[in-house]
Amino acid sequence: MISKKLIIDNLKTLFYALIIAIIIRSLLLQPFYIPSSSMEPNLLVGDRLFVTKYSYGYSKHSFPFSPPILDKRLFFSDPKRGDVVVFKTPADNRTDYIKRLIGGPGDTIQFIDGIIYINDLEVFKDLKSNNDIIFCGDNPIDVNTFEEKLNNKKFKTVYGKYYTFQNSQKFVVPDKHYFFLGDNRDCSKDSRFLSSVGYVHENNLVGKAQFIFFSSDSRKGSIFEIWRWNELIRFDRFFKKII
Repeated sequence: MISKKLIIDNLKTLFYALIIAIIIRSLLLQPFYIPSSSMEPNLLVGDRLFVTKYSYGYSKHSFPFSPPILDKRLFFSDPKRGDVVVFKTPADNRTDYIKRLIGGPGDTIQFIDGIIYINDLEVFKDLKSNNDIIFCGDNPIDVNTFEEKLNNKKFKTVYGKYYTFQNSQKFVVPDKHYFFLGDNRDCSKDSRFLSSVGYVHENNLVGKAQFIFFSSDSRKGSIFEIWRWNELIRFDRFFKKII
């Protein structure tokens, strides 16, 4: 017969473990899953990654379920242009998005003939390949792959062959807000779409994406199919730093 004391001790252990897990998740590291292709080729569907919560300080969105305990950001550290950031989309303040930070307060961003201009300065991109295939949702698309540079950080971006998003208005980032783009430029819902994402307030920042700890090709099957791990799991992406 299980004693009452043993049950209480086990419940205490579970309670303390839960508290420690919440503290780690809220203040240090939180795992995230990549469900879409908007950040290809740098982040693939099925990547699992860790995000550091302390990188930009803390807001109510640092905690599970975003409790209304903070109305401003504590220990705020300004994110850098080129960072890959998880944030709560302004549309519902609930859904997690992951994109690359392109501009901060006061910056202007504009697409002209498929080229990005930040504060009227062209973001140069170096063509690496003109015959790659990248997914947009479940559909493969032909793309050009470039290497772009922001804030001394080099990373790959892809554009559809016909640059479906060639020209835009001039976006002026408001105070305490940020402008984000997906690396899969023609297949990303991001700050270009003001009605659904738009400018992101600093309080909506969740954390900085740091490295991939696990990856599987979810398009091919489930990781529960253990007998297929050799074709489903992307071992070469384990512990890959996110640039």
